[in-house]
Amino acid sequence: MSEPLKIAVAGLGTVGAGLVRLISERSEDLEIRAGRAIEITAVSARDRTAERGIDIAPYAWHDDPLHLAVLDDIDVVVELIGGSDGIAKTLTEAAFENGKHVVTANKALVAHHGLGLAHKAEAAGVSFSYEAAVAGGIPIIKSLREGLAGNSLHRVYGILNGTCNYILTAMSEQGREFEDVLAECQKLGYAEADPSFDIDGIDAAHKLAILASVAFGGEVNFDAVHVEGIRHISPMDMQFAEELGYRIKLLGIASIRADGLEQRVHPCMVPVDTPIAHVSGSLNAVVADGDFVGTIVQEGPGAGAGPTASAVAADIIDIARGLRVPTFGVPAGQLKAIAPVPMQRHTGAYYIRLMVVDKPGVLADITAVLRDHAVSMESVLQRTRDPGEPVPVVMTVHEAEEASMTGALEEIAAIGAIVETPRMIRIESL
Repeated sequence: MSEPLKIAVAGLGTVGAGLVRLISERSEDLEIRAGRAIEITAVSARDRTAERGIDIAPYAWHDDPLHLAVLDDIDVVVELIGGSDGIAKTLTEAAFENGKHVVTANKALVAHHGLGLAHKAEAAGVSFSYEAAVAGGIPIIKSLREGLAGNSLHRVYGILNGTCNYILTAMSEQGREFEDVLAECQKLGYAEADPSFDIDGIDAAHKLAILASVAFGGEVNFDAVHVEGIRHISPMDMQFAEELGYRIKLLGIASIRADGLEQRVHPCMVPVDTPIAHVSGSLNAVVADGDFVGTIVQEGPGAGAGPTASAVAADIIDIARGLRVPTFGVPAGQLKAIAPVPMQRHTGAYYIRLMVVDKPGVLADITAVLRDHAVSMESVLQRTRDPGEPVPVVMTVHEAEEASMTGALEEIAAIGAIVETPRMIRIESL
C-alpha cells in the first residue's frame, strides 16, 4: 500500500470544518477510492478555541497558516481562507515553491490570479485544484475540463449564486419585496451581513470567469466580465415576466463569437419552458453547449459545508491517485488571449418597464425614440390606474444592439412624463 497522502487545512470555517468531518467519517472509503490513506496532519485558523463541532485535537495546530507550506510531512495544502489577495495568495504561492499541491475553494483567488498561479503550479510539477470554487457540489470543472474534452464548446451559462436564486425565487413565488427576502436570507445565514458580493453579481462573475477559461481554453479575464446585480428587480417585474411567459434569473453567460469572448452576469428573463427557469431556491445549475455532445445541464447545491467539502475531497482524491491535468485544461502557456466583446456590442431582445404619467402623446414620444435608435417593438402591456397616477408601460423589443438600447433609454428617461428610471431586463432565448 502506498504511503498516506498528508494534508494541511488552512481555514476551519464552514467548509474547513465540513472537510475535516468528511475525511474523518469516510476515511475507509476514501482510502479504497484513492488507493492510499488520506490523513489530515496539520490545521490553521484564526481562533483555536472556536466551537466548530469537530475535534481538532488530533492535528498539529499552527497559528500562522504560512507554516503549513514549509512542513516536511505535508503533501497538500488546502486553502479555505478566502479572499483574492493577502494570506490566501501568499500561502498558495509558498506551497508551490515548496513543492506542495494546493486545493482551494477560493473563487476570487482563481478568478483574479489563476493564470499566474497556474504557471507557478505547472513549473513546480504540482496540482492547483479548485473544483469547489464554482457551483459547490456540482462537478462542473471536471465535466468541462475532462468529461467534455473532446468537444469544442461555444457557450456555458448558469445560475451561479444560490443567494440570488433564493431571493428571486421567493420574490416570484410569494410576491415579496427584494429587501424583505434579503433580510430573511441574512437571518438564515444564506447571505452575509454585507451581501454585496452576492446580490451585486460579483460572486457569480468570479465563477463565470473561471468557467469561461476552462470551457474555451482562454486566459482567465475577470476584468472583462460585465456585471450587474439584482437590487433593481421588483415584484412588479416578476408579475409581468410571468404574464409574458418568462421567469427572472441571475445568470452568468459566456459565449464565443466571431469577434471574441462575451462574458456577462445580469438578471435575465428566461422562457418558462427551459430547464433553468425551474431551478429554484438556493440551487445552482450550469449548462454547456458543445459541438458533439450537444447541451448538458447539471444542477445541485452551490454552497454549504457538505457540498463544498465534497468537491474539495474530490480534488484531494485525484491528487492521491496521481491524476494531474493542466489547471485550466491546457498548459498555462497555451491558454489563448481571447479578445473580450464589450457589453455595448451585445445583441438580444429586451424587456422595458416605464412608469408613466398617463396623458395623450406619451406612447408616441416613446416609440419615436425607439425608432430613432433602430429599436423595434414586439409587444406593449399597459395597466390603468386612477387619473393622475403613474401607470406601468411594459414593452418587449425585438433583437437590438445594447448600445442602441441604452441610448434609447437615456432619451426616454428625459421625457417629462417618465417618473422613474426605466427598468431594462435582457431576454435570453436559451
